[in-house]
Amino acid sequence: MKRLDALDAARFLAFCGMVLVNFRIAAQVAPGTDWASALIDALEGRAAALFVILAGIGIGLSRIRAALLLRRAAFLFVIGLINMTVFDADILHFYALYFIVGAAFLTTSRRGLWLGALGIVALAVIANLIFDYDRGWDWNTLVYTDLWTLPGFLRNALFNGWHPVLPWASFLLIGMAIGRSELHSQCVQHRLIMWGFGAAVLALFPQMLTSDPDLMAYLGAESIPPGPFYIMAGTGTACVVIGLLLKLWPALEGAHIAPFLTAPGRQSLTLYMAHILIGMGILEEAGMLDGSLSAPQIAAYALLFCVTSSLFALLWFRRFKRGPLETLMRWVTEGTKA
Repeated sequence: MKRLDALDAARFLAFCGMVLVNFRIAAQVAPGTDWASALIDALEGRAAALFVILAGIGIGLSRIRAALLLRRAAFLFVIGLINMTVFDADILHFYALYFIVGAAFLTTSRRGLWLGALGIVALAVIANLIFDYDRGWDWNTLVYTDLWTLPGFLRNALFNGWHPVLPWASFLLIGMAIGRSELHSQCVQHRLIMWGFGAAVLALFPQMLTSDPDLMAYLGAESIPPGPFYIMAGTGTACVVIGLLLKLWPALEGAHIAPFLTAPGRQSLTLYMAHILIGMGILEEAGMLDGSLSAPQIAAYALLFCVTSSLFALLWFRRFKRGPLETLMRWVTEGTKA
């Protein structure tokens, strides 16, 4: 259970990173050179990658059947579509598509999962060479102009959206492979930290080999466009965070801060929706989605929201076993609230 608790804590940290990034996107905060801008830049693409890898680890640790995974995918797809009417950069409908890919690999060996992840990255590279990555985007406003047409939606979901299946589904397969490791073993934890750190650092070098701006973008470790070295960097960062939490978890439990991390981590679906409907809703009602906030101000607001989320989750679990949306998903996909 300590292993699972550490993963819940990692999920909450990933959520906090996504809150910072998404609040900046929604509030149209201008780029800056202050500490908050640097922090959010560092988290962009990394927090969401950790979120997806943790989902894959959860699948890898479980004995979930393909039929149940597909039902959960359908549930998340519907919730994600509803969420997209409020926030275009929703990740839940992408999650649903990753789960469909994951269902096809449920019985695959760990080696097969790594090969599958590499195959997805290779397909993404080929797609980027064939198709126009900029199609559909207005980069000045970060609006996808034909999102709600069938061709535009499919292009966004599979190729050039915020978290497209090519190559983001590779994170899920990597997580599934990691989930089949002996995560309680210190040897595995050390490997996650060391190999993850090495991969994250190594991914920063290829973009230095060219002066072509288009090639630099694709050889870079940024999430847009998501090239192979972004996948390496995102995976490496996630492995370091997971490995450190697994290794340090006994000390965190001794410091009595574990419940503040694990409780919200077990309600990540509920809190993800809340940060959009409530967190961004408050900013909208206050008229602060117009670029008037600075990066430090949006970072402070995001921190306040994350702390409030943690306290809410702790209070909720005093009476209920699961979060509200987690309970609804279990009821819809399994026919039970238990």
